[in-house]
Amino acid sequence: MNLTPQIRRSVLNFIAKRNGFRCLHGNLLTTAQDFIISNEVLTVLETVNPMEDALEKIAPFLSCEIVSDVLQEQRRPELGFRFFIWATRRRSFCSRDSRNLVMDMLVKDGGFDTYWKILEELKNSNIQIHSPTFTVLIEAYAKSGLAEKAMESFGRMKDFDCKPDVHTYNSILHVMVQKEVFLLALAVYNRMLKLDYNPNRSTFVILIHGFCKNGKTDDALKVFDEMTQKGIPPNTKIYTIILSSMCKAKRTRTDEVHRLLNTMMASGCYLDSITRNVVLDGFCKLGQMDEAFALLQLFEKEGYVLGLKGYSSLIHGLFKANRYDEVPVWLKKMLKAGVEPDVVLYSILIRGYCRVDMVDHALNMYNEMTQRGLSPDTYCCNALMKGFCDKGLLDKAQSLLLEISKKTDCFPTSSSYTILICGMCRNGLLDEARQIFNQMENLGCSPSIITFNALIDGLCKAGQLEEACHLFYKMEIAKNPSLFLRLSQGSEQVMDPASLQAMVERLCESGLILNAYKLLMQLADSGIVPDITTYNILINGFCKAKNIDGAYMLFKDLQIKGHFPDAVTYGTLIDGLYRVDREEDASRVFNHMVKNGCTPSSAVYKSLMTWLCRKGKLSVAFSLWLEYLTSRLPPSREDETLKLAKEHFEKGKLEEAVRCLLEMNLKLKNLDIAVYTIWLIGLCQARKSDEALKIFLVLKEQQVDVSPPSCVMLINGLSKDGNLEMAVDIFLYTLEKRFILRPRICNQLLRSLLSQHKRKTVFELLNKMGSAGYDLDEYLHPPISTVWNRQEINHVGIFQ
Repeated sequence: MNLTPQIRRSVLNFIAKRNGFRCLHGNLLTTAQDFIISNEVLTVLETVNPMEDALEKIAPFLSCEIVSDVLQEQRRPELGFRFFIWATRRRSFCSRDSRNLVMDMLVKDGGFDTYWKILEELKNSNIQIHSPTFTVLIEAYAKSGLAEKAMESFGRMKDFDCKPDVHTYNSILHVMVQKEVFLLALAVYNRMLKLDYNPNRSTFVILIHGFCKNGKTDDALKVFDEMTQKGIPPNTKIYTIILSSMCKAKRTRTDEVHRLLNTMMASGCYLDSITRNVVLDGFCKLGQMDEAFALLQLFEKEGYVLGLKGYSSLIHGLFKANRYDEVPVWLKKMLKAGVEPDVVLYSILIRGYCRVDMVDHALNMYNEMTQRGLSPDTYCCNALMKGFCDKGLLDKAQSLLLEISKKTDCFPTSSSYTILICGMCRNGLLDEARQIFNQMENLGCSPSIITFNALIDGLCKAGQLEEACHLFYKMEIAKNPSLFLRLSQGSEQVMDPASLQAMVERLCESGLILNAYKLLMQLADSGIVPDITTYNILINGFCKAKNIDGAYMLFKDLQIKGHFPDAVTYGTLIDGLYRVDREEDASRVFNHMVKNGCTPSSAVYKSLMTWLCRKGKLSVAFSLWLEYLTSRLPPSREDETLKLAKEHFEKGKLEEAVRCLLEMNLKLKNLDIAVYTIWLIGLCQARKSDEALKIFLVLKEQQVDVSPPSCVMLINGLSKDGNLEMAVDIFLYTLEKRFILRPRICNQLLRSLLSQHKRKTVFELLNKMGSAGYDLDEYLHPPISTVWNRQEINHVGIFQ
């Protein structure tokens, strides 16, 4: 390499100037040649304009370490930026170190403006600009919290005749996912594929992690499948992210988690301690404790040691599975293993005991924690406060809130006040709830969306729909009304999620990424604005008030404003439509739900079945539940059970069909007694008490508790059919179970027995009712009360 005498400097002087060897970000410039080259580049930057041609002559001798060193030494940002932009022509010159140095320069005062100025100069000089130039700019804007500027930079690349590469796409996708504009992220990803860019592992990690973090597990799994189809094998990190999200999802099937875990192990991916903790915690969160303990045994054989996090997960899972009697056993094991509890574990214990109505135990845990020298945090105090509120101990809850307020290391949050507001509303103390709500800001704590929802729910349940709507519209103040007016009118109306997605796709196709981003960010405006829960509460309020048109209007409104109806939304609206006898509209809403990809929950199916039974459409109701079970269960022998149940039902063998389903439910430990209650009551309403009795006997045989409403309907139906013997048997069952039925059905049965001259049976039942806790003086109506009083006076059975 021929260096001009004018710019050649003494190697010894150069080294001395920098105190010997320079170390930059872990890279050592150890040779005299490296120092000379680095120094010459600095000289070129300071003396040659434009610098690009001179730099090209030195390029064969440069490396990414020298580029980073030059950027470190250069004190004039405009020269450093131009040098970096030139260096992006060659991938070998770019490194994480150099990008970090440029980002540090950008975020300083005036850095972005200087960078854009350099870009304009290069553009005017017809000097080609490469994609890493914009990648680092996007990342710097994101680092500074300027997501909109990052979008703008990506959109302006075409103005500089610069095409993004996969790394640029990854950078902008990361920003979009961080800002939770998933429609835009998917639109940009699809655009990337259309332009024949090949996504790399980082692309998929960004999308999968973003979707999982925000509970969009189904979308994450679709991306995961695309990744494997493109021949990119998932690593341990990706599997762990997916497994964690699957376990947190509302409708997770444990067999799917097992399948993915087996796939991971079969692919040769190592299950590290993080993955094992995630999987174990996931099954505990699902309440699947048998599977969790089986996995624990397997992991321990492979050297896994249960730590505090693992014990905390197990104890949390035991509470979730209603196996709280096993909690003390595991606490003893933990202490014996030398693992000390922390505030998080005590919070789990307090919350768990409160959830099973054992507030005294929770209070003991709270006191024990303080005795151990641990200071309860806000979350811990909130858990105990909620326990007090659920128990109706509002004075104790308020005292605890006051205690928290006086602490220096623990202070009330919006959740603290929301818990108290919920407790007040639940106990009919709306005025007190309003007072706390209005005082929150004065106390330095702004109401959250959950706080608004709690008070709106309380108002709706109290029948104060007008005030609930007023509070709802108060939340809307932060929104942009003109935006929604514009979206809902014109040739390209946005009236539902599908049309919104189509609009975002069109904007991306046109290169208007910034416009799409601004649109979605306006729809998801920051601040306290109604979420899907708010809409669901109000829709339920309107439906209960039989104002179905108002509910429908809210249903359309929420979609215009960028929200997606969930299973609760659809279920509430379907139930409301049935309440006003609009069965066809209810069916249309159900079909709309399925078409839009919203999986109907069991609650939706049960609501449909209830109304179908009331309409006398028992066969349709039964078939509907079989359809639901078929959609939920994996292809295995359970499908054969369903098939057999369907065959029994089609042959009119209801008892055998129910027996099949019940045995399957008990085996899978997913029994939902509400389903059998719906069928039983439906049969009674259809005056088919003999068929209803068969279901009752099957449930009793399998030791499944039949609900009091089912017993009441059966007693009523059997009495009307003249089958008093079985009606008495059902009533005796309720006495055995300590159910206290309403006076009406009791007196009705006793009168029917008297009319059939079964006086002895009447007195036997009355004596058993007294022993079961019935207040006969208050409960009995004439003529039963007269007969009972007469027997009390005579101390004998006068009708014998």
